[in-house]
Amino acid sequence: MEKEPKNLEGTVSSEKENTEEKNKAFQGLLSKLNLQEYQSTKLRLQDVLEIGSESTENWTPQMLGDLPWHFLRKLMALNGTARNTSLGHRACDDEGSIEEAQIAGEDVFSFNDTDIRESLHPLDVLCAVLLCSDSFLQQEILSKMSMCQFALPLLLPALHTPKCTLLLWAMRDIVRKWRPHSLAESRGFREESLVLTAMPTISFVRLGSCSFSKSKLLNDVLSPSQQHHDFFIHRDMESGNVPREIADGLVEISWYFPGGRENLDLFPEPFAVTNLHGDIEFHWLQFGFLTVVSSAVFVVTESISEKQYGLLSSLQGSAIKYYFILSCKNGNPEETRGFLNKLAPVLNLSKSQLLVKDSTTNNAEFVQKVKSAIKSITSSTPKRMNLEGMAVTARELGIQVDEDRKECQSASKRAREITEEIKDVAKYKRDMLRLQGDFLEELSKVEKELCRMRRQGETATEDYKCQLREKQLDLRRQQNQCDLTDGLNKFINGIGQLPSMEKHYFLKWMKFSLDHITRENLFKLWDQYKEESKMAGDDPQALAMLDKLISTASLGVEHFMRELGQFYEAECSMVKEEDKAECQRPFIHLPGTAADLMLEGFPMELIDGDSSNIPLQWVTDVLTELHAKLGGRSRMVVITVLGVQSTGKSTLLNTMFGMKFAVSSGRCTRGAFMMLVKVAENFQQELGCDFILVIDTEGLKAQELAKLEDSYEHDNELATLVIGLSDITIVNMAMENATEMKDVLQIVVHAFLRMEEIGQKPNCQFVHQNVSDVSAHDQNMRDRKHLLEQLNEMTKAAARMEKQCKKVKFSWIMDYDAEKHNWYIPGLWHGVPPMAPVNMGYSESVCELKKYLFDFITKRSHNRAPKDIPQFVKWVESLWNAVKYENFIFSFRNSLVAEAYNQLSMKYSEWEWHFRKEIYLWVSEKETVIQNQTSEKLQAGALSMLENEAQEKLQHEKQKILDNLQDYFESGVSNLHLIEKYREDFIRSATCLRNELESYSENKCEEAIRIRKGQLTAENIQTSYMQIIEGKVDRVLDACRNKKHKLEHEELKLEFENMWTETLSELKFSSLQKREIYREMESQLRKDLANRGSAIRQKAQESGSLLFHGIDNFTMKKEYLDSAWIKTRKQRFIEECEPAVHIEELAKSLIDESKRYTEEKVNSRVDYDEIYCRELLNIINKRLQDENVKKLGTTACFEVDLKIHILREAAWEFQKMHEDFIKQNDPQCRLEKLKPQYFSTFTDLYLEKDENQTRARDFCDQCLKPALVVYINKRLGIEIVDDIINKAESIEYGSRTFFQFTVQKKLLEEMNFDNYMQYIKNYEQFVKTWIQRRMMDHYRETKRLGELEKKILSTIVKKVREVLESSKNEKNTTVLAFLNNFCEALQQDLIISKDNLLGIQFKNTAKPGQFCANIQSFLLDLEQEILSQFGGLDIHTKLSNLPLNPQDVIFKRVFGCGKQCPFCKVPCEAGGSDHKQHFASVHRPQGLCDFRDRSTRKLIYDICSSEVVSENSCRKLGTKEKLLPYKDYRFYYPDWRIQPDPSIEASDYWKFVFQKFNHQLAKSYNAHPADLPRNWGKITETQALEGLKQAFNMK
Repeated sequence: MEKEPKNLEGTVSSEKENTEEKNKAFQGLLSKLNLQEYQSTKLRLQDVLEIGSESTENWTPQMLGDLPWHFLRKLMALNGTARNTSLGHRACDDEGSIEEAQIAGEDVFSFNDTDIRESLHPLDVLCAVLLCSDSFLQQEILSKMSMCQFALPLLLPALHTPKCTLLLWAMRDIVRKWRPHSLAESRGFREESLVLTAMPTISFVRLGSCSFSKSKLLNDVLSPSQQHHDFFIHRDMESGNVPREIADGLVEISWYFPGGRENLDLFPEPFAVTNLHGDIEFHWLQFGFLTVVSSAVFVVTESISEKQYGLLSSLQGSAIKYYFILSCKNGNPEETRGFLNKLAPVLNLSKSQLLVKDSTTNNAEFVQKVKSAIKSITSSTPKRMNLEGMAVTARELGIQVDEDRKECQSASKRAREITEEIKDVAKYKRDMLRLQGDFLEELSKVEKELCRMRRQGETATEDYKCQLREKQLDLRRQQNQCDLTDGLNKFINGIGQLPSMEKHYFLKWMKFSLDHITRENLFKLWDQYKEESKMAGDDPQALAMLDKLISTASLGVEHFMRELGQFYEAECSMVKEEDKAECQRPFIHLPGTAADLMLEGFPMELIDGDSSNIPLQWVTDVLTELHAKLGGRSRMVVITVLGVQSTGKSTLLNTMFGMKFAVSSGRCTRGAFMMLVKVAENFQQELGCDFILVIDTEGLKAQELAKLEDSYEHDNELATLVIGLSDITIVNMAMENATEMKDVLQIVVHAFLRMEEIGQKPNCQFVHQNVSDVSAHDQNMRDRKHLLEQLNEMTKAAARMEKQCKKVKFSWIMDYDAEKHNWYIPGLWHGVPPMAPVNMGYSESVCELKKYLFDFITKRSHNRAPKDIPQFVKWVESLWNAVKYENFIFSFRNSLVAEAYNQLSMKYSEWEWHFRKEIYLWVSEKETVIQNQTSEKLQAGALSMLENEAQEKLQHEKQKILDNLQDYFESGVSNLHLIEKYREDFIRSATCLRNELESYSENKCEEAIRIRKGQLTAENIQTSYMQIIEGKVDRVLDACRNKKHKLEHEELKLEFENMWTETLSELKFSSLQKREIYREMESQLRKDLANRGSAIRQKAQESGSLLFHGIDNFTMKKEYLDSAWIKTRKQRFIEECEPAVHIEELAKSLIDESKRYTEEKVNSRVDYDEIYCRELLNIINKRLQDENVKKLGTTACFEVDLKIHILREAAWEFQKMHEDFIKQNDPQCRLEKLKPQYFSTFTDLYLEKDENQTRARDFCDQCLKPALVVYINKRLGIEIVDDIINKAESIEYGSRTFFQFTVQKKLLEEMNFDNYMQYIKNYEQFVKTWIQRRMMDHYRETKRLGELEKKILSTIVKKVREVLESSKNEKNTTVLAFLNNFCEALQQDLIISKDNLLGIQFKNTAKPGQFCANIQSFLLDLEQEILSQFGGLDIHTKLSNLPLNPQDVIFKRVFGCGKQCPFCKVPCEAGGSDHKQHFASVHRPQGLCDFRDRSTRKLIYDICSSEVVSENSCRKLGTKEKLLPYKDYRFYYPDWRIQPDPSIEASDYWKFVFQKFNHQLAKSYNAHPADLPRNWGKITETQALEGLKQAFNMK
């Protein structure tokens, strides 16, 4: 070791005294800076990076306590003013003091006036902050200072420690790049960690007090003449003249690095410069250290005293050169010269080692002298030492080294055990990180091929998918069988078992070592590349091999983490395949460990840059663990940067958020990394999130990928993924490369277009780097306009490429404002690297951008809730799955979108039912009113009035839905922005619903009026007959009363019977005319077929009468198929008999629908109307005109036979209905029904009984009871629907998707082949039957139906009581008046029989009040009777009596549009009734619907959700032999969107069903069983259910 200077006793004692003073000063300074709490609990990097309210403010320190935070924030933003310690003052301070002076009569100006503003020396603040920071924050501080070209603290003064401290660890992270002149010709360069770079060190120290500033001198020496920079703080800088309180004894270090340009470089080789602050007399230890490590020491002094001469003499024997810089401003020059001459032989001084600076010396000349001296030192083989060597010296001198902490050394040892094994990076990765490389590349290819099916060839799609799946599993098995290498085991222990601080040290040591190894490897490879490129000439293969070697030469911590991720993924695959039990999972803890690292600020790899793959299971589980560790508080805003490689994306993020993304040339970002930045608790509410998630991406247009065929696709995938995940995307563009900028913009536009299509509309900020002009924003106005035009053109072109037909503009697909969202940022460096500091303009511009982003986030949080981690995970999963398919828009499937859409569908179903319910109730009410009307009130204007009222009601209810929809989209429910594009579908559905209910209400009112008019005709006839009868009864009564003796009961009966028989014989009854319904229907059929041609008319005539002579089942005949059309329809998949099957199904479906319509009309118990026949023919015609039915090739013969069959069945039913109506309304029959009532009245009147109670009882039984029963039946259907959809398990009816899931789940539980066949072949009937069965089961198992009946009855009886109660207050003079008032009050609720009412009114002399009271007394018994009557009916009978069929209403709710997939016939699940596109959650193998191979007759098992991404072709019905690519299906079926399965397991359900029923299906379809892929047989029922849940997004 070099000889160190001797310690003098006085110096030692003075240093001890000094230490106590320094400690006291240090405590005082901490108090001023409010840093006392951080003396023991150190400041952490996370504390500094945390985002608070000051992030949105231009913050100026106002008090001393603000200075540390000002320094740290400015430094993290690479702001050159970070060292400024001036406090902010009000502008009016000076003016105020002038006024005060004038008032006091004092002078305004005085020469002894000094500005005594409170401030601190920047070095004091720096020392205090460093001493209060933990090791990792210290490291970050020095790294940022290095970028700003600030001198770094090398030795911290001894303030709270016995000796000063060498900052070796704090500098470990600094890497510098330079080009020595020796490499200038070859254009080579050196890049190395600063602590490992050996170079000469030249130290500058001060002896005694001196007015000359060595720091300022050093700044002049190190700065080129045209670009001065303050490396060291000096007295002429702001606050540099403030006395230092604790910084004396601080040794700073700076470096000079040449750039390889002789005319620009000040020195040819690098060297270090140290600067000791304070007098060496009081800092002898630091000076001693410098004399050992330096090549030369410059001593700056103004004079040398006897004591100082003694100190310097003690340096005798030192091998280093001493230079003296003598400033002759003060002191005794002669005395100083004498001492120097004495020192010359002692220190081997020559004349050149004395540099004199007097008042006559030109400063520039003097600086040149110092530079010459330094050049002579560095060119004369000086001592070279790196910082690690300095640390050795420091330890020998008793100086502390920050790296000597126990945790740091232990971690270093652990890291060395791993990295010492690494000699050749490529070989190490191949041997020790075995799950990556070829393994991972092959896995990634298989995973993408499973989606893209590019190399399918002639293999059947499902077979090919099975082969790929087997290959994928085999690769995972091989991965799982690999053992952990020794290095990986040590790495896992390092990140999983160490305490937090030691773990941080371990990862840092790993990073430093791996970076160093990578750099060494890269330099070797680059040298080799240069040699090979000279020798290879035009041989591209040799260079390509080297290219590949260079691209795989990097090795970082991310590769170790990636390996762990692959071990975890392989383990998960084995557990999923049940090859491994849950209890045998050694890697189950790894996601938790990785989540801890993310929480501690380490970046996490999202996209593997080497294989362009996302390890989805690993990423999902790590983020899920992270969410759990955060206690579910994980709302975050995602910010991403995109741009061309090496345009400063990572630096931009590092500057903005203080991140540590890799930025050096050898470590360019590959793939994408994400880091969490915490938002301060007091700022979370304002910002609307808990974290900012920052994603840094690999550069687009990367040179190493440019030669690959799929490089553009790779860039597109990357851009789509990160933009899809982002809330804000920063597009980083270097202005000097317009071509690359255009390419990047095209990629970005494609990605944004895809996001708009799926409801994601991120904000976009364009950052134009390297634009330094102050007028850039205004000058570039035309450029911005041109950019927007370019973007619009690119958007249109991209829309065409993405097969979107709509017109689009760039601003439509994303949140972009050309004025606000363009940022012009100067270049990063102020001058020419490597000696250039960071440009102040760069830092300020980036801060402005950051401030704007936080303002934007704050405003946006009011309208849109941020994602939390579970939502982010779903986005990652769905975006990655979509990206794996080439046609992104038509393959995107997102569970968040599905969930939001389902929630909206459920809400819409609620609103729709409310609309329907209101109209049903209104129609029911109006029907009742109509039934109670007289002929006078049913004139021509009645229907028109009802229609007007209906229009108002319909419009009001429709508006309610639209208002609800608007409120829902403004409610702040999560992810609503994702389904914004579906809003129009639901608006159209509301209009469609209104039109449907308008037609329903008009038809019902029209029919009610028509029926009532018919009834009135019969009632008028009946009334006239009843008046005659009542007159006769009256006369017989008088005659009996006039007889002398009182008649017995039998005699009275005989008298009444004689009168009744005589009267009926006298009456000439005019019954309703009986019609021959079948003849009327025949006439309508002929009219329907009249203009269809002579052949059809002839066929109709030959078919004979509709008169019922026994109806056979409708059977298929050959003549129903158009043989000429069939010959043109030879399809690969479809056997010729298939149309016959479909035609038979069509006929059955139409017959069933017609039967239901006929049954509904017959149950209404009204007279037949010719409209019924017309409606039946409309039902048939509408179906036959359907495009899909036309493709079946039916003949005219089929149409005629079908219509005759349907009308023949209906004619018989309608004839019977008509005859029943006549019988029911026959005047004689109706009079006979009233006979007992007349006889009872006759008897009571003769015997003069009090008939009050009897008449009241009769009124209850004959008038009120039937009316109440009808009322219950009218309301019960509506109440049942309400009950069903509001019960706890009603979610199955909440939306079509939920319904499909419920049905398929139930079918799986039952595993009944016939049920599946019914579901597949006759879905509509299956659904109706299903609903009815579920309804029946529900009401059989509960007493709920009885409760509903009781509720309805109670409501109306309560109203009846109220009417009876109010009638007591009215002055009704007769029962007739009372009954008229009663009926009028309830005319909207009850239909009271007019016949029975006339009977009650006949000879009714009761007092109205008593009559009313009697009715009230009977009401309770009447209620019980009615409930008992309903209780005695079975459920089926009850439901058949309801005018509104509840199962039909629920059917409409869940059946939807009824459209089926053109390939596999799966039903559409889209919400509303008028949507633009049909979709289904899961598609099924086509063989389930009787699709078969034409040549082998085997059922085919292709699934259309797989086929649409394959290279296969199909034939569209009606296109003869023309083959059409499945991928282009939307060209022919634009209304259908068939999305690829979100995973392999999604279609497991139908694979399982097909495999189970393969033979039964074949037998049923008269085909051969399918040759199903082998692994379909391995699917279990549990897996099928899991696949179903996944497909339908059910938890």
